[in-house]
Amino acid sequence: MSKLAARGNILVVDDKPANLRLLSSMLSAQEYKVRSVINGPMAWMAIQAAPPDLILLDINMPGMSGYELCEKLKEDAELCDIPIIFISALDETEDKVRAFTVGGVDYITKPFQIEEVLARVETHLALRHLQREQERQIEERDKLIAELDAYAHTVAHDLKNPLTALVGFSSLLEARFKRMPTEQIAQNLRAISRNSQRMANIIEELLLLASVRQMDEVELRPLAMAEIVMEVQERLAHLLDSYEAELVIAEEWPVACGYGPWVEEIWANYLSNALKYGGSPPRVELGATLHAGEDHVRFWVRDNGPGLSVAEASKIFAPFERLQQARAEGHGLGLSIVQRIVHKLGGEVYVESELGTGSTFGFTLPVMLK
Repeated sequence: MSKLAARGNILVVDDKPANLRLLSSMLSAQEYKVRSVINGPMAWMAIQAAPPDLILLDINMPGMSGYELCEKLKEDAELCDIPIIFISALDETEDKVRAFTVGGVDYITKPFQIEEVLARVETHLALRHLQREQERQIEERDKLIAELDAYAHTVAHDLKNPLTALVGFSSLLEARFKRMPTEQIAQNLRAISRNSQRMANIIEELLLLASVRQMDEVELRPLAMAEIVMEVQERLAHLLDSYEAELVIAEEWPVACGYGPWVEEIWANYLSNALKYGGSPPRVELGATLHAGEDHVRFWVRDNGPGLSVAEASKIFAPFERLQQARAEGHGLGLSIVQRIVHKLGGEVYVESELGTGSTFGFTLPVMLK
């Protein structure tokens, strides 16, 4: 942000050209951005076109008084927070009281002192900045609270199913272990192991989400993408075997910048979804595209599944969305976390899909500049 923009945008409204010139020149000398108009209707149009950070407003003007303009602004939900300092030759107490009643934040009597005007302007711009920052923090807080509520609800739901299965199979083993055939015992133990792993995966994703939220600054480094993809392939070897999947991996990878541990989680999430929701058996391709002149590399995972409808594709990265729960194990945190990670790394997520043609899930990362 330039120093000029940082100082503030001020609108001066006065029907006396001499006052406009004096106020505009002294404010411009302090590197404020200043606009000036000679009456209320012109001020109203100027404010609507580009709302200022602060208004210096005369009271006695033809056509529309300063009081009337102030009341009009305070009735507008998008403009009512603009601080208004009245500058007027009227110095009766009732005039000042009315100025504050209609919504003014300060009152300066003419003839004014330049130092006083500058001090009042600086004070109210600082207060406006603090107000905006507080509003931003409140908005962030409310968003965080809503998000945490949604996460809590989702995690509770996701943990409930495997936990119920875990308790059920454990209780069954405890009650009937001596009478159970060996094969049934083995089945119960496999079910316990499978559901325990589901719970562990959910907790791991929550820990990953926490790490993403806590890191304000991420140092982007060149990625050895072939090594990262190989690590993911080894991590998911049991799934690849279980689904009897065909995996096609690019031989060469453009060099992009990112944070290795997070990028590994992106690939792991995309690949596991492609296996679970892909064809029977799944055929999954992993690759990357970099066109000349582009500043981001497009990485992608393409499956041979049934594809997504337009409605499904439009909400696939929304938090906690689930598609075809009955077809595969999984939970709604994964793609939401992927999106958060990619945005933190300066990229974007995307999906390309049509019903009957499979899906391509992708993400972009900044290219490594030579």
